[in-house]
Amino acid sequence: MNLQSNDFELFGLVQQFLQDRIALDARWKELQREAHPDKFAAQGDAAQRVAMQWSVRINEAYQRLKDPIKRAAYLCELAGSPINAHSNTAMPAAFLMQQMQWREELDEAASVEALDALRENVDTVQRDLLNDCARHIDAQGDYAAAVQSVRSLMFIKKFGRDLDLALDKLET
Repeated sequence: MNLQSNDFELFGLVQQFLQDRIALDARWKELQREAHPDKFAAQGDAAQRVAMQWSVRINEAYQRLKDPIKRAAYLCELAGSPINAHSNTAMPAAFLMQQMQWREELDEAASVEALDALRENVDTVQRDLLNDCARHIDAQGDYAAAVQSVRSLMFIKKFGRDLDLALDKLET
């Protein structure tokens, strides 16, 4: 294993958006077993520190690879098209209008049913954007287009957390 390998190389995966989650989880467990610091206890402190570095590196890679939004952002970055979410906040007008509409629906929702309906709508848009990522990255190699989908997904993920909080409040 090489600490300089990208996450896909580290896990022995094809560098693409669509990944088999079961295979990814199994490979993570396998890598963790190989690099577990306890396995190197007889080799001294230095070997255990290196194993700990590997363990941390494997966990960081796993966190990026298992989350489709993080994985898409990482692929864009590897291809030279970083997301720049903190410095580039421009979004298409239609997407912003949709966000405003969802916020209004969230603010006005007075029942679990209304919030569930909103959740269904948000989940549909999220699925469509994830499919766009797969198409842009894996089929077309169009990372610039994927960047916009990823940025939209980041907004939706944040809205989803707000929606979950509203549901929790109504259910308690």
